[in-house]
Amino acid sequence: MRIELATQPGDPHHPNEDFASVALPASGHGGALVLLDGVTPPPSGDTGCTHGVPWFTARLGGALLELAVSRPGHTLADCLSEAVSRTADAHRATCDLTHRRTPQATVVVARWDDERVEHLVLSDSALLVEAPDGTVAAVLDDRIERLRALGPVTDAQRNAPDGFFTAAADPAVAGRAVTGTAPRASVRSVAALTDGAGRWVEVFGLGSWTECFTLLSKGGPQALIDAVRSAESDAGWGVRVRGKVRDDAAVVYAEL
Repeated sequence: MRIELATQPGDPHHPNEDFASVALPASGHGGALVLLDGVTPPPSGDTGCTHGVPWFTARLGGALLELAVSRPGHTLADCLSEAVSRTADAHRATCDLTHRRTPQATVVVARWDDERVEHLVLSDSALLVEAPDGTVAAVLDDRIERLRALGPVTDAQRNAPDGFFTAAADPAVAGRAVTGTAPRASVRSVAALTDGAGRWVEVFGLGSWTECFTLLSKGGPQALIDAVRSAESDAGWGVRVRGKVRDDAAVVYAEL
């Protein structure tokens, strides 16, 4: 088994709001990966929370990873729901969790054992799944892209009916995630990418998801992040990049 991960802040003077981790149970069978992309608050910094996004992603990501490996009989949606509840309980006495900008994150989870590979994707991070024949499938939650096709996406559409969803303080959001299960024999490797890394495909158009996966398998996660940073630094891209010119990026790659 080969497992590699890399993460890098978009701004070296600002804390990295992404979270990436992998756990391999002591039993020696199976494992899980968790990837979160913390949602950057507005310039005013008003979130109703005294802790901040990096604190939130560390809490939520740590709880989710622990639950994913310690409760193999629970679905990944159940694990996410419990992790959201635990994290909310850790700061509801000091923070306003009803604030629309309360700390929140996108979520990718993959879990495998000898029989199956499960996945969960919430919001605009991506999971790539490679089959034994080299075919690569992208598992995406495309709600934001569908909304963008209709016009500008507003903050009022966040965690709202007919909008898009991120993990914040409501455990019910787990029911909105894209989930699935595949036989272990049908999956050779997986990769999870925050949108800061996925922009290699989605923003800069440097290749397909299959070509992105090839870059990952040959060069590792840092090679993909380096390629994104190079594109971000290219003269002219700054005025064309949606959102931040440079974004936090995190990637987990696992050959099963």
